[in-house]
Amino acid sequence: MPDGEATAAALVPGAAPVPGSGPGARSPEPPLTYLDHAASTPMRPEVVEAMAPFAAHVFGHPSGSHRQARAARAALEEARDQVAQVLGCAPAEVVFTAGGTEADNLAVLGALGAAALERPGRPTVVVSSAVEHAAVLASCRAAAARLPGVEHQEVGVDSRGVLHLDQLADALDEDVALVTVMLANNEVGTVQPLSDVVAEVARRAPGAFVHTDAVQAAPWLDLAEAAAGAALVSVSAHKLGGPKGAGALVVRKGTPLLPLMVGGGQERERRAGTHDVAGAVGLAAALAASAAEREEESVRVAALRDRLADGIQAAVPAVVEAADRKDVLPGHCLLCFSGVDREELVLLLDQAGVCVSGGAACASGALEPSHVLAAMGVPDADARGAIRFSLGHTSSSADVERALAVVPEAVARLRG
Repeated sequence: MPDGEATAAALVPGAAPVPGSGPGARSPEPPLTYLDHAASTPMRPEVVEAMAPFAAHVFGHPSGSHRQARAARAALEEARDQVAQVLGCAPAEVVFTAGGTEADNLAVLGALGAAALERPGRPTVVVSSAVEHAAVLASCRAAAARLPGVEHQEVGVDSRGVLHLDQLADALDEDVALVTVMLANNEVGTVQPLSDVVAEVARRAPGAFVHTDAVQAAPWLDLAEAAAGAALVSVSAHKLGGPKGAGALVVRKGTPLLPLMVGGGQERERRAGTHDVAGAVGLAAALAASAAEREEESVRVAALRDRLADGIQAAVPAVVEAADRKDVLPGHCLLCFSGVDREELVLLLDQAGVCVSGGAACASGALEPSHVLAAMGVPDADARGAIRFSLGHTSSSADVERALAVVPEAVARLRG
């Protein structure tokens, strides 16, 4: 087997390591133990199957009129119907995007751009939690820097990572145009009381719209119920067994939105550009598959997560679990290893075949501590040793046992 094929085979979950042969042969790759589902998930087989025709045979532009175009458009609209059903909205309220980051940018910058045009000379305030994904926080800050009259306020969280509702109430008034609070945190997995946020906004800032980044929550929560009160909802396919580069933004009827991408009439003039039909089909298939198994998988994966967290804390001294498990998603476990540098531990675990991250995937590799852990009051010394273990639809008891065999030894080596 050529070297490239050997490496690829070693990276496939469940694949047997490639044996060496002959004098000087390299050592086989360790078995892959993938515990970074919060960053990206393996593609589901049914998603690959659903997307396959659009990689080879159905290649027409869905805005055209001939038979190839009509076939692509029919698949696109069927995918839109499926996405709408899972997200609890009308098909016309689904805007396909190139992932969660674009969905967040469109929600924040699009809503604030529209609001700024509607209220010239008045302040336009966006309120966010302090623990939002970088795609949301950066959009809020960009809006404040670029749009006349736009201001950004952050609301803090408690030691569990849960939003301070009293601080939110104090921040709300008639100048607030948008409130953005993620449904579940990408680093620690804390689920936010979104229905309480929506109710508070309705009472104190009835002219404001609520956006929620539901990217991490999508595999685990019923978004049709959990995000029902939000006018804008962001999702991304690759967090639940779908393809990278595919996502959607729910824009409920009556929500003003200024498009960021112009040049065509696609998505009811809310997002111009040729549709990625295969991506939309993959997103729909991933959402449907995830919804069908959500209850059973939540119980199964939470049990694996508990075994992993309990086992590591029993075997390794000076470990702090960042958030109470009753407050977080079933697949999330963020542990802080005192006296250990997170990037060194990530690399050492990777050498043993265990894939984890040092916090958010977008921030992993950064030298500064996590803004999420800082907002939660986690000391810098603990935050610098924070490792996120995240499980998902392919996780197994073998993954947990492998991690329990590798992690204590790696931590001891770094501390030694």
